[in-house]
Amino acid sequence: MTGTLRITSDCERLVAMFDWAVRTARTQVYPAGWTGPVNADEHRPLGTGTAPYLPTYHAGYQHRSAFYARDFAHQAVGAHLLGLALENSTMLRAFAASATAEHGHHPVWACNFDGTFHTIDYHGPERFVRELPAVFELVETVLHLYRWTGDRTLVDDPVLWAFCRTTVTEFVRRRTARSPVARGTGGGIFDGTASYHELSEERLVEAGDGIATQYRAYLAAAELATARGEHAFAARCAELARELKRYFNEEWSRVRPADGQARRDGRGEHPADTVRGYTGDGRPVTGWGREGSWFMPLKRIIDAGPRNERYLDYIDEEATGPDAPPNAEAYTYLPEVFFAHGRAETAWRWMTAVHDLRDRPHPVPEQGRNGDYPELSFTLVGQTVEGLLGLLPDAPAHRLSTLPGLPGAIGRVEVRDIPFGDGLLTLRHDGDGSTLTRSTGAELSWEARLPGAHTALTVDGQPCTPEVRTDGGVTYSRTTVRVAPGRTCTVRVARPAEAVPPVSPGGRRPDGDSGR
Repeated sequence: MTGTLRITSDCERLVAMFDWAVRTARTQVYPAGWTGPVNADEHRPLGTGTAPYLPTYHAGYQHRSAFYARDFAHQAVGAHLLGLALENSTMLRAFAASATAEHGHHPVWACNFDGTFHTIDYHGPERFVRELPAVFELVETVLHLYRWTGDRTLVDDPVLWAFCRTTVTEFVRRRTARSPVARGTGGGIFDGTASYHELSEERLVEAGDGIATQYRAYLAAAELATARGEHAFAARCAELARELKRYFNEEWSRVRPADGQARRDGRGEHPADTVRGYTGDGRPVTGWGREGSWFMPLKRIIDAGPRNERYLDYIDEEATGPDAPPNAEAYTYLPEVFFAHGRAETAWRWMTAVHDLRDRPHPVPEQGRNGDYPELSFTLVGQTVEGLLGLLPDAPAHRLSTLPGLPGAIGRVEVRDIPFGDGLLTLRHDGDGSTLTRSTGAELSWEARLPGAHTALTVDGQPCTPEVRTDGGVTYSRTTVRVAPGRTCTVRVARPAEAVPPVSPGGRRPDGDSGR
């Protein structure tokens, strides 16, 4: 059942984009009991028969009767915001349940809307499409949805937890050799590719998107294990994440002396010389690699600093160059790449670029228009809330943080009826302030973050001293407030004339609640 999510803004372009995305995404939903074809594809438009569908939504080509692991992982937040929690749970569990020992603990690539395996992508337990990053992204998706919903089922369900735990243990062990990086086969998608970059002929056994998603899977497993009370396993996963990130930055992604002299761009190592994959004979691969390139900063495995900033510039340049992806859905990751590093103007430009492609024909003729590919609409919804509004959820702890990611073209934006935990909230950013309303549900702890280093903020007009922090190169000022059901709270940058009482540097509010 879809929700009532809606937007208002002084930017007409944003309103039009968001309304289009919400309206279009809602046409992709199949309620429980809907009957339709199974195994439909470009070769068999009518499929192999019909079946009653599970509560699901399209995540993949329109002409195929299936939802895909990669697409689902990318669309899940947008689906949650549209009120599709049941559909998310159904689809996530279908993938997790398919990661059996017979399948080498690898989930299948695509499921029909009735939950069976889609035959164009599944020819048997030893021959089905396998792309390594999707396995790790599904683990991260479990955590992401848990943070949004607070639903303990996502933590306690034995099928989901077995999948998450096995992925970061047995699955990785089977695919590592001389390094801690999980490896593909160097073959095609039916052989087990290391990267999402399906069109590449480089025969990589390790790829930038593979190591980056593995890193995030370790972090996700650590947090999920903590929620389950498995603290020793959580500590182990956190240590694996730290070591993998260190290995990536100090060894894996660096051109070694034996490989030749790295170019310099006057400021340091040239971004095109960052390694983003290895072939089976150990040869490092550099240069532009689409997903193999942009997933590294997307998952924040590159250490913050000048090297990361130069690589972001490189991605932005290459994604508009002659080797830009031919398919519109590939671009849907780019807004998230730049929002993750505080580049609101670039992220917004890519959001509008994706929207501008909606009426053009897709490279796969059977798909139809780009805009009918569901990833475009679902991700625009998610990027508006997590990117432009900068909402970072922690529903299990009844708390959230916000940091506006508004470009110059947007002075004010408000999104109403955002599903969060056991209720709804409304969030608004305008100029130098943010306003949160807890419409329904439990009381929330809101960490309001405003861009820049400020000496004073106000909470509902009362002055306070914020804590100034820098995270990933982004500096912001923060304070924490409690927002009870039915209450609205506004945090703003204080005007010079507003006095500030002496308080602790931790952002203590007038009522004594300090920031975390």
